[in-house]
Amino acid sequence: MKTSVTIDGVVTEAKPDERLVDLLNRIDNKIPQVCYHPQMGPIQTCDTCMVEADGKLVRACATLVAAGMNIVTNSARASAAQKEAFDRILGNHMLYCTVCDNNNGDCTVHNTTKLLAVEHQHIPFKEKPYEVDMTNPFYRYDPNQCILCGRCVEACQSVQVNETLSIRWEDPHPRVLWDGGSTIGESSCVSCGHCITVCPCNALMEKSMLGHAGFMTNLPKTALDGMIDLVKGVEPDTGYSAILKVSETESAMRESRIRKTKTVCTYCGVGCSFDIWTKDRHILKVEPSEGAANGISTCIKGKFAWDFVNSGDRLTKPLIREGDKFREASWDEALDLIARRFAEIKARTGPDSLAFISSSKCTNEESYLMQKLARAVIGTNNMDNCSRYCQAPATMGLFRTVGYGGDSGSIKDIEHASLVIIIGSNTAESHPVLATRVKSAHKLRGQKLIVSDLRENEMAKRADLFLRPKPGSDLVWLSAITRYILENGLAKTAFLDQWVNGLEEYKKSLEPFTMEFAAETTGLPIDTLKQVAQMIAEAEGVCILWAMGITQHSMGSDSSTAISNLLLVTGNYMRTGTGAYPLRGHNNVQGASDHGAMPNNLPGYQSVDDPEVRARFEAGWNVKLPSTKGLDNHEMIDAIHHGKLKAMYLFGEEISLVDSNANFVTDGLSKLEFFVAQDIFFSDTCRFADVVLPASPSLEKEGTFTSTERRIQRLYQVLEPMGDSRPDWRIIQDVANRLGANWHYQHPSEIYHEMVALTPLFAGATYERLEGYKTLQWPVAADGTDEPLLYTKGFHFPDGKARLFPVAYSRPTDQPNEEFDLHLNNGRLLEHFHEGNLTYRSDGIRKKTPDTFVEVSPALATERGIQNGTWVQLVSRYGRVKVRAVVTDRVQGKELYMPMNSVESPVNRLTSSHTDKVTHTPAYKETSVQLHVLAETGENPLPRINHRFGHPTPQKGVEVERKWQRPDYRMPGTGSQPTKFHMTKNRDNGKNGD
Repeated sequence: MKTSVTIDGVVTEAKPDERLVDLLNRIDNKIPQVCYHPQMGPIQTCDTCMVEADGKLVRACATLVAAGMNIVTNSARASAAQKEAFDRILGNHMLYCTVCDNNNGDCTVHNTTKLLAVEHQHIPFKEKPYEVDMTNPFYRYDPNQCILCGRCVEACQSVQVNETLSIRWEDPHPRVLWDGGSTIGESSCVSCGHCITVCPCNALMEKSMLGHAGFMTNLPKTALDGMIDLVKGVEPDTGYSAILKVSETESAMRESRIRKTKTVCTYCGVGCSFDIWTKDRHILKVEPSEGAANGISTCIKGKFAWDFVNSGDRLTKPLIREGDKFREASWDEALDLIARRFAEIKARTGPDSLAFISSSKCTNEESYLMQKLARAVIGTNNMDNCSRYCQAPATMGLFRTVGYGGDSGSIKDIEHASLVIIIGSNTAESHPVLATRVKSAHKLRGQKLIVSDLRENEMAKRADLFLRPKPGSDLVWLSAITRYILENGLAKTAFLDQWVNGLEEYKKSLEPFTMEFAAETTGLPIDTLKQVAQMIAEAEGVCILWAMGITQHSMGSDSSTAISNLLLVTGNYMRTGTGAYPLRGHNNVQGASDHGAMPNNLPGYQSVDDPEVRARFEAGWNVKLPSTKGLDNHEMIDAIHHGKLKAMYLFGEEISLVDSNANFVTDGLSKLEFFVAQDIFFSDTCRFADVVLPASPSLEKEGTFTSTERRIQRLYQVLEPMGDSRPDWRIIQDVANRLGANWHYQHPSEIYHEMVALTPLFAGATYERLEGYKTLQWPVAADGTDEPLLYTKGFHFPDGKARLFPVAYSRPTDQPNEEFDLHLNNGRLLEHFHEGNLTYRSDGIRKKTPDTFVEVSPALATERGIQNGTWVQLVSRYGRVKVRAVVTDRVQGKELYMPMNSVESPVNRLTSSHTDKVTHTPAYKETSVQLHVLAETGENPLPRINHRFGHPTPQKGVEVERKWQRPDYRMPGTGSQPTKFHMTKNRDNGKNGD
């Protein structure tokens, strides 16, 4: 329902409760709005959006339209107020646009100067008594250019919710503060980049921009000051309009050499998308704005960790092993060798003696081609991807119960939940942008939060209720509270009756899961378990988020199933603010499985043993396809050791470090007759290869990724491939054609078109419908209709009903005993990604977190004589590593935590070959170790500039009311200037140059 208002004499339709500023922007009525950002809402610090509404001066950003409202934007009174407010801003900012790296057509201060036709400023610029802060490796803050709009503070406090930035409005000369007054480098700043993205001028800028963006921006300071002085001398006679024309000309000139290309982040599964600004191969900056998943948000990796693309140690030519060394080779020689050896091995020992592993970091099109190579060219279903290491159990749990192996909805649906439960996920570090949405809803909108984890991570610290169950016992407490809910009249019986099958059998399976058994097994008090049950039952909508703390156990599939069972019993599917959200780890781990890189499924989760499915692909590919399930990547290693698997082709996968029981894996790789590894760097895995092929990272190719939301997004080529490297899809096609295939793909769009035609799940997912920032969330009907929220009309089973799936408890493997007396947990860090092949090539990240470490509890540290920096040796039943200790209360008792970001001391030398019994996902989280304190003591592996030493300063946004309470503040347009307006004290003839 719409309502009518009058704007400058014209009747206009408005949406109910629409912000006035949004309405004015929508109808292209241009008013100034320096502090307003539509993704953050009203900040109300700049006062430039003043208009008259029903005869009163109001801020358009903070005013909701009402029926019959009469709005005047261009009255003398409103215009005077706007100019007065902006004049105060110019008193805080020196205009030197022509020689400013931010003069790129999108500087709000520059554009507002033009919009208001400002010729002269009445409040001259006055320098603030602060130095430029250059202590962060990625960006700098210049207080003298800061207009105190508070956008950065609002973004940090309310969007990112790291709560580092603030403004102390009571100071004589306010500025933006990090941790209340620390340098940026020693603050709690996580370098997410939100503040820089929303800054409306050049006060916050990426260091990668400085001296690079403009034609005259790398001038020495003396020359810069001279130019500013020159313009300052001209301004009184010419006014700003003439001077701005010069800067606009220079800005237009930049368009000829600065490219802005949309891409999708190559790190975690959240699916952030943004523009990459480049000048030749120099990456100027990452600019988020329109991304469906992230908007203005990024994390340290997505914003800054792109140095690897131009790294000097990129692979740029094929390599062929000769003895213990590698030599460079031509593409023809390398491809001929691969084709000859693959053909020989296939002829001698059959197609199933070869195996193929696709990459969860590469595109959907590339995974599709890899599985097509395996099946249609070689004739084997020995095909897998790294979801086997992390996400397969979550997918299995959802297939069992609701029918689709993906998130129930979108990140927006999680925001709408009244209760979020996070289990076994360090969300703030592993999926940081998604975590910001939960943190914001929790802080600002009263969303409740329960976290279950072995370690007190950031989300656990913020939680309303933090559970610390014993390792591997999540299935027990999940099942126990489900039983409690059913037995105490808290279940959603109407929902169960209408939408769910198998209730009676499921109830019988819950008989062992009494509250007493759960308390004994998990270590959680019965009262706490009952509290969880009550919170779930009372919540209007519950979303459960989980990750590798659930899936990487011997009961990973069953624990994931228990999560979905609980959601079904409590009616938490089929509407926004509810559902199951397994958080995918890699940028395209969802897509790799979606597009057939699995031993049992063709693209779209179509079973290889279904004759109708096989017939469709056989007709489409004009081949005969194998009909039996192939080997997964865990089984492949066993098959090598048993002499059954002779050759492997792997791309974009660091299997030697990321697979569990790494020593066993590398022993297997060394036994292969022929091994092809394809990557952008000479990884640890490449050491075992016979041929190494140089691939291209995401910025050097086109295609699509699919995020944890089931969101399909296009990425566009930003840079040309380095050297002789090639996009993976081209290489795979070259290999296939050397083996007799007759593929002629000229662009990834042709690959995707073929895949869509064979896969009902993606029937309408065309490149045209994915143009630019447009996205689709599968399933996609032939007419292009997608399903951001699943199950709104029924579940993905023939009768439309979900299925409660009984599960049973089994004890975790590799239990601690007297010899191996400590439990070792492992996982990610915010600033690194997995083993660090990409992120260690960022100087700034390497300085902040130069190496891995093991977290030790204060109690264990006291008992063993351990301090920060003490070297220890961890010994498991399978291997040993040497690492430095960090003493922290994030872990307790005999729990250890070790990040996985190391090539020299990889945690998977310690993990076992035990797996989830259904999916063969390694039980990484079930590892027991000895800890030996070594004599040597080193420095703390976390340097002082690491954000974990900072002290955040939480507050509710920018707290503009404190600004309004200053004795020298008054609302523009309401009278004469205050006698003690702080921006005009001690006036001088400050520089106003362009």
